[in-house]
Parts: sequence; structure tokens; C-alpha cells
Amino acid sequence: MPVLDKIQDINDTIKSIAMFIQSEDSVKGDFQEYLKTIGANRNSGVNFQGACFNYIFERRLGEDSKSIPSIYMDKSDLKAGSKKIVKALDNSMSSVFEIKKILKNGFELYNIINEKSYDATSLIKMTNFRGLGSGQYIVARIMKFEDECYLLEISGVLPTTRRDDAYRFSVARIIQNPEIVYIDNPEKQKEIEEEISDVYEKFVEYFGQEEIITINKYADDIIGMFNDYAEDGVKADYKDKIVEPDGYKFFNVSEFNNSYDNFLENSMGGFSSHKETYDVGIIYDKELGMYAVPFWGTFNKIFEASKPDEVENYDKCIKYFLNNDKFSANLIKRAAKKHKNFLPIVNGLFKTDYTLKELLEKYKSRYLEQKIYSSTTVLYKSKAFASTLGLIEEEQELPELPEGVDLSKIGRNDPCPCGSGKKFKKCHGASL
Repeated sequence: MPVLDKIQDINDTIKSIAMFIQSEDSVKGDFQEYLKTIGANRNSGVNFQGACFNYIFERRLGEDSKSIPSIYMDKSDLKAGSKKIVKALDNSMSSVFEIKKILKNGFELYNIINEKSYDATSLIKMTNFRGLGSGQYIVARIMKFEDECYLLEISGVLPTTRRDDAYRFSVARIIQNPEIVYIDNPEKQKEIEEEISDVYEKFVEYFGQEEIITINKYADDIIGMFNDYAEDGVKADYKDKIVEPDGYKFFNVSEFNNSYDNFLENSMGGFSSHKETYDVGIIYDKELGMYAVPFWGTFNKIFEASKPDEVENYDKCIKYFLNNDKFSANLIKRAAKKHKNFLPIVNGLFKTDYTLKELLEKYKSRYLEQKIYSSTTVLYKSKAFASTLGLIEEEQELPELPEGVDLSKIGRNDPCPCGSGKKFKKCHGASL
């Protein structure tokens, strides 16, 4: 099929899905509520077409969390060719790209997040993109269909001078959806898998087990000690930093509600920067990598207590672990394996009769559909994160070194003589 015919078919399919969300009884009510929430309508300043795009590609409905393209395919009598297009749309990719070159009918794009280049044919005329040029950054959605790549939309543009912002936003996206680093990049996925296997052995060597629990005040230190061990083989004594909280209870931690304005900087501050004290589980999942899990100890105490309500806000804690998209299906499986009363207590709370499989299908379907490694593990293998980490450290003004210090005599793991509290290799030694 000629490219122009494919473009027409793709555009026609997108228009059909847009009409579907406005007319299908099982969807239109939710779509209208979505429009009200973001203040979008055909007469408002909010882009109605953009709102439709976001809804179609980001929204999931029902207990089985089905995507809008999947619901459209189930509810419509489509020919084979149209089904292929809908499936391709359902597998489309939203990311941050650098424009490398303007092509006759599209762009050569470098995907900052998954570190691959794409020649993407635009679905609309290139005259609509006047002003875009090489070196600029775009937030865009692309799809692959019959060995061709198509640009579906551009939702944001940054000039070449805002490279730092483009990379920061890329890292924020990785933290939210780590799988986008290795989607369509099998080489990167293999690299991550090898890293997980190698570091798992080191984690068990260092801690003697797959998980430990401490308070947030010391979690960052312990993770840092382990990272040093994984990198240099230096085994610092961490045992004085394994501290239980005064009591196990669940509550809202205000720092977990950060907006994207300071998302990266706040997340880089770590657990120790939080005002409240709570427990943190540091867990290494042999399949998905390392997790730092707030209230992991509290979550487990619910099933260890004689009655679950002995743990303050136990019901909110259970809902937190099931509804939080950052916690994988494997973490829930881990808790269920450890505690025979896991399902009876959860079912008692929700007044249900779920099997573990049914519970995971309802709350963790995303993790059952694809392999999603921990964001911590994925970040370590991300060039965008390495670049952004350098930017943040450069912005932090380091204390001056005392006069006459001979840097050649300072060990990489010794405290930096500037008094920053960091190891030399992480401070003034990083530039040597």
C-alpha cells in the first residue's frame, strides 16, 4: 500500500476512535468527565483535539483497565486492515525527542529516553511545522505500522537552549514509566537484564538476604553503601543504620505529592529529606531489580499482627499498595507468599473473594501485560539520567577545598576534605 494511502487510513481510524469516545455509551460519560476535569471543550482555550489524543492514548477503563483503542476494537466491526492500524495505535510510543533533521515528509528524530533514532513520516502536512528545526526538542507520539514509522502528534516544543529541561523531563517520564527506556530497544533491555542478574548476586552477598527494612532517615545511606559495594567492592558496615521506627503505622507523606515543577530535584533529595519518619523496605527482586518501598514493613505488619486493625490505617495501607502503580505485581506476590492470611485479610477489606491471580489482574494488570523493571534499576542504565545527574551536581555549589590539600593522597572512598559530607569520588574527586 502506498504511504499516502496508509496515512489516510491511519487518519481515518483516529477520527473514528475520536467519534467513538463521544458517542459510545460505555465511554462517552467518562470522556465528558475527563473534559470537565481539564477544562476542555470546543470553545475553551484548552486544545480539544489534544485532549482527545490524550484521552485515547492514556486513558484506561474498567476493572481490567482496558485501553481506549482496545475497547474500540471490541465494540466495532472492523476489517482486518483496520484492526492492524488500531493495534499499532495501541502500541504507539510517547517520548521526548531531539530533532536531528527535517525530512521531506517528516523528521529524523532521536528518542532521548530509549536512545534510538527514527525517521517518522508526519500524518499532517509539513507546512504545519514551520518554525521547527534541527536541534529542537519535542514531546511527541510515534507509531510503527508495516515497517514504517509515523508521527501522530507533537504536544510540546522546546528550543535548543533548553536541553537541560528536555533531559530533566525525560528522566521524570522514566521514573513514571520505566518501560519506555527499553520499549523497541531489545539491546537496552538485554543490558538491563544482565545488570539485574549481576547486581542481584552482589545484593545478597552484601546483605545476606533479598530485603531489609530501616527508617527513611537511613535508607539513602544504605542504598549508597550498597551502590559503592556494587561498583568498587568496598563493604562498609551498614548494621548501625538498620533501625526500626517507633511504631508501624501508615500515613500520608507530603513529599510524595510533588508536582512536576520540582519532580526530579525533590526525588533526588531522597527519603532522608522528608520531615516524617516511616519505614522503608530495600528489596532486590531477582526479575525486576531494586526497589526502595515506603511502608513495606508496615504493609507486612498488617498480616503479622493478631488483628489487622492493630496497625494504624491498615486499610489505607493495603489500598496504597494495590493502587500505587509504582509497586509491581511481584511485590504483591512476595507479600502473599510470606503471609498465608494475605488474601483473607484483603478480601475481608474489600468484601470480595479474589484469588491472587484475580487480584493482580484487577490492580496490577500493567505488570502482567509486560515486563516492567524497577525505575531505580532502569535509571542506572539511562544516558538521559546520567546526563541529568551531572547537571544537578554541577548546579550544587561545592564548598572550597582547604589550602594545601594534596588530592592525590585521598582515597576515592574517603570523606571529601571540603566538608560536604560526600565521599571524595562523589565530590571534588569526580572531576579528576
